[in-house]
Formats: sequence, C-alpha cells, structure tokens
Amino acid sequence: MHTGDVDSDAEKDVDGYVGKDVDKDVDAGSFARTRRSLHGVAELVLAGPQYAVSGSIELRAVPGGWATVADPVLRVEGGELVHGSGRRCAIHGRTCAELATELGLTAAAPGVYDDGPGVSADERLVVDPAAAEEVSQAFSWGDTALRALAPGERPVLWPEHFDIAVTVDRANYGVSPGDATIATPYAYVGPWEPVHGRFWNASFGAARPLRDLGSADAVLAFFQQGASLLR
Repeated sequence: MHTGDVDSDAEKDVDGYVGKDVDKDVDAGSFARTRRSLHGVAELVLAGPQYAVSGSIELRAVPGGWATVADPVLRVEGGELVHGSGRRCAIHGRTCAELATELGLTAAAPGVYDDGPGVSADERLVVDPAAAEEVSQAFSWGDTALRALAPGERPVLWPEHFDIAVTVDRANYGVSPGDATIATPYAYVGPWEPVHGRFWNASFGAARPLRDLGSADAVLAFFQQGASLLR
C-alpha cells in the first residue's frame, strides 16, 4: 500500500525507532527468506488462482495465518498450505508449482500489478517455523488493530506488497511483515498528501516496528495517533 524510505534522521521518536533487525529469536536471514517464500505463496498459489476463478486478488487474515476471500478456498497456517477440503501441504522445500499442482491448481501471479516478491513458480521455498509464526502474528495484530480503527472497513491483505491495510480519509493504515526498506515487521500510516513533524519518520508517512509496539492495542494506538494528527 505504500513505497518509500525511512528517514534516518528521524528514526528516534516518541514511540521507538525504525530499525533493521528482526526478533532476536529469529535469524535475520532466515526471516527474510521465509517472508519472501510466504509472499510467493500468497501471490502465486492464493491470489493468482483466486483471481483466475473469482476475479479478486484480495486476501485476508485468519487465525494462524491468511487466506483467500473467494474460491478456491485456501489458507496458509504457519508453514502449511491448507485446502478447503482439509488437505494440508508442507511448504518448506517445495515449489509453488508443486503445491498448486498437488491441489489441482496452476501457480501464477494475478497479472494485474507490476510489483511483487519476484518468486518464480519453480523456486524452492524456505520456511522457518518461528519466522512463519512472526509473519502470521504481524497480520493478526494488524487485522485486530485495523478493525478497531475502522469498524466499517474490511482489512485487505494485498499480495503485491504483502501487507494488510485499510484506507480511511485519504490515508493508508497497515501492517507489513517487513520489506526491502524495513526488514522487521512494522505498522505504518501513509497519508496521501505530504506531511511534516516528529511523528512522520518515513517518506511515505510514519512507521513503527512491531517489536517496539508490542501488542495489537499498541498498534491501534499508533494508528489513532496518526489519524488525530491528520485531522
């Protein structure tokens, strides 16, 4: 839902800092590989086949992971891909093509955006269980906070940037499990117009690492602070 860099001159602020380390229990390289692999599954095995069948690329957070919003019924729980029939497939060591074929699908990107993880259908996937749990937790906190922030909106997990977000009054609010700019999972507020001030520490608006926020309630408080500054 946003692009841009974190302002290194404004890394320290009232809510913490935007850093580059993931949770100390998860190796940074392992986390990055896991996040990339799961992003690939979201794009090639969930969003692509769903777009081909139902015309939607939107995904959603569910307990323990994330899922399609329409047919085919699929979800990711930790390191497993789960079909609506209940069939489970371990993701680690497989390819998106193999996973899709096993479930009678064809692995393919939706083809409606230019960005994405750059994972090919034949790339071997790497999923560390602890890293996968951290990704799922990020989406869970995000979904909870976003529903409290905007009860009338439905949080969408977008396969392009692999973040969960809503738009309220010309500003994007969301949570990402990390990306090329910020390696750790983080919450963000992205106004559509430029803003200035101590709170706004990124080129796209404001970002805070989840490890500093510490809970869905704190993520909500961050969103609410951003919303109050935009009024």
